[in-house]
Amino acid sequence: MTSVLEFSQVTVTRGAQNLIHNINWTVNDGERWVILGPNGAGKSTLLSIAGARLHPTRGTVDILDEILGAVDVFELRPRIGLTSAAIAHTIPEHEKVQDVIVTAAYGISGRWNEEYDGFDTERANELLVAWGIQDLAQRTFGSLSDGEKKRTLIARALMTDPELLLLDEPAAGMDIAGREDLVTRLTDLAQDPTAPATVLISHHLEEIPPGFTHALLLRNGEVVASGPIAETITAENLEKTYGMAFDLSSTPHGRFTAFARNAQ
Repeated sequence: MTSVLEFSQVTVTRGAQNLIHNINWTVNDGERWVILGPNGAGKSTLLSIAGARLHPTRGTVDILDEILGAVDVFELRPRIGLTSAAIAHTIPEHEKVQDVIVTAAYGISGRWNEEYDGFDTERANELLVAWGIQDLAQRTFGSLSDGEKKRTLIARALMTDPELLLLDEPAAGMDIAGREDLVTRLTDLAQDPTAPATVLISHHLEEIPPGFTHALLLRNGEVVASGPIAETITAENLEKTYGMAFDLSSTPHGRFTAFARNAQ
């Protein structure tokens, strides 16, 4: 199996604090990973490195057969689809949704209001339909709800047919209907054999789409558990991760829920 992402003894230090420490982690082609952990566990730091937005203090990071620190990140980044709150803040609020998506084909966020190839427009239209935002194509990005913005950003991340897709809390701020619509669409993506290897950060077990294959649990910047999802998301590992005992359940369709043990 071919690896698309490999961390070897990776540490990121800020001042006297390790944001992540001695992380060993491999994502293979075709795998769909969810990263779980409390606030401050190092999840977003990990994803920033995986997206070639941050360099480690120590250790080696191999992204798509390129070693971070020995490759031009501006050539590497177009091969990686990334959604995050930070990227959302770089998009002009007056920009039309269709243009938000199509500009990703050029690998830079600043190329607005230009003419694009017919192929790029066709690809953007396909993604508008796939993510249920075709009726928003001529709306401005700033006028969208949080859920609509998140779906627009995922469509943008997929515009270049990336080899690695990184999703930083894509369901954050959504109501239950928006969350369930997104989980359904992410499930379809996870079950598509042509989709890129995917890593998703979440704070909630209910947001893990069926079809995700692996999980990485973090606490205080270190790995608590890592591996196939059914073996990794256990009540014991959740207690080690969050410092609280949980009653964990899962549905036949692959959805998880957890409640504090003995909760009334």
